[in-house]
Amino acid sequence: MRSTTIICIKHGGKTAMAGDGQVSMGETVLKRTAQKIRRLHKGAILAGFAGATSDAFALFSRFEAKLEEYRGNLSRAAIELAKDWRLDKALRQLQALMIVANKDGMFLISGTGDVVEPDDGILAIGSGGPYALAAARALLKHTGLSAREVVLEAMKISAGICVFTNAEITVEEL
Repeated sequence: MRSTTIICIKHGGKTAMAGDGQVSMGETVLKRTAQKIRRLHKGAILAGFAGATSDAFALFSRFEAKLEEYRGNLSRAAIELAKDWRLDKALRQLQALMIVANKDGMFLISGTGDVVEPDDGILAIGSGGPYALAAARALLKHTGLSAREVVLEAMKISAGICVFTNAEITVEEL
């Protein structure tokens, strides 16, 4: 997916998520300061999105409705959104990925019905995702940085490599 970069980690009792601000259309940068991470369910849940902007708004609102329906149960809301996303004809057309997290867990959700919880407490999506993931793994292994510092540094590294990721970084932490 040629889009953005979102990374989320759990480390030291904290959950941190970061995303860049670049919106691209083809090879053109349309916006540098987009907000691709949202706090949902009274600020207790973070959600980050890689894909088209209109798809993001549709999925954020559907996920928030699932959170309300399941009283903030992150795993149940993620599973139910993935089911709807896979089975609904209109939603199936969305080319996107989401990372959702709270203090206890995190999931990658896709339109193919995937709901993945990482083994190592790190998830990254988007075109710069593999770079941010590798950077975060190295930083966690070889430094004493906090969760917030790791996602910020991983995003800076990704922005230096991926042309679809910029250094206008938003970081949220639980």
